[in-house]
Amino acid sequence: MKSKLASCFLAAIVTAALFMSGTAAAASFVLPPPDIDVIGATSTVRAREEDTLLDIAREHGLGYEDIVRANPDTDPWLPGEGTEVLLPTRFILPPGPRKGIVLNLPELRMYYYPPAKSGEVPMVETHPISIGRMDWATPLGQTKIVTKVRNPAWYPPESIRKEHAEDGDILPNVVPPGPDNPLGGFAMRLSIPGYLIHSTNKPAGVGMRVTHGCIRMYPENIEALFEVVPVGTPVRIINEPYKVGWSVDSLYLEAHPPLDEDAERIGRDLTIVTELLVKATSERNIAVDWDRIGTIFETANGVPDSMAAIDAAPIRVSNDDAAATEREQSSL
Repeated sequence: MKSKLASCFLAAIVTAALFMSGTAAAASFVLPPPDIDVIGATSTVRAREEDTLLDIAREHGLGYEDIVRANPDTDPWLPGEGTEVLLPTRFILPPGPRKGIVLNLPELRMYYYPPAKSGEVPMVETHPISIGRMDWATPLGQTKIVTKVRNPAWYPPESIRKEHAEDGDILPNVVPPGPDNPLGGFAMRLSIPGYLIHSTNKPAGVGMRVTHGCIRMYPENIEALFEVVPVGTPVRIINEPYKVGWSVDSLYLEAHPPLDEDAERIGRDLTIVTELLVKATSERNIAVDWDRIGTIFETANGVPDSMAAIDAAPIRVSNDDAAATEREQSSL
């Protein structure tokens, strides 16, 4: 039965790829069955003379950290004509219900599961986002969209006005719609007081920790989302720097640097990845390459990679196996 589902999923992917040939639709993928978690595929492009990595990122539905982490040896401002640029457009779906909007803060990414009408193929959309700085952290938890506003005015709170005043920038009580409004042309208010998902007049900052806690998106992304996301849509805000998920034939790990405020708590050992791996293999066996897992974990470039060992018999991973591997690594 699973092989039949996998075959149907692969056929759907091919059909969708033929249908979604433009970059505007590149953020939409066929939603896989529950036992498959990986969507998309990595690819490469050649930079043009006038390109920055930010230009390439925006054209392909990626944010600043996405493109920079995936291309650590490339100058983000002058990649150079003909330079090969990796597009990290393979993703592991975040854990939990595939419903509504999910915001994964360390990943700087949104996932939206639009309700499928009868006869439609279920889809998932994903977009880069900006989140709150360490001193203005975006809150975690369950919330929902309560209102949507086109061409919103911005009423900067006293705390933000004070911060700007300390830098010599005096903000008015109200910033009307227009090019100076940081909310851009679209805003969706959350049930958490004071927090929005909104557009921006500074798109170069998308994919970074630069906001006062709100979620910032590329103008073209939120404009499209604004039209289809209904009021009442649930929004789940999570903190998952490491994701483990199955493709049709392998198990993948996607690693991002933890949020700065979590780095000490999470640590630099494989404990959290081990726990995810044990959970993912509770019903399906696979032989994993611990050296490869360590490399993915340490690199933390956000690009999902297979953890499968080559030419090895499948086994069920246990906490004891992982602990032994960690002891071996720590003794080197």
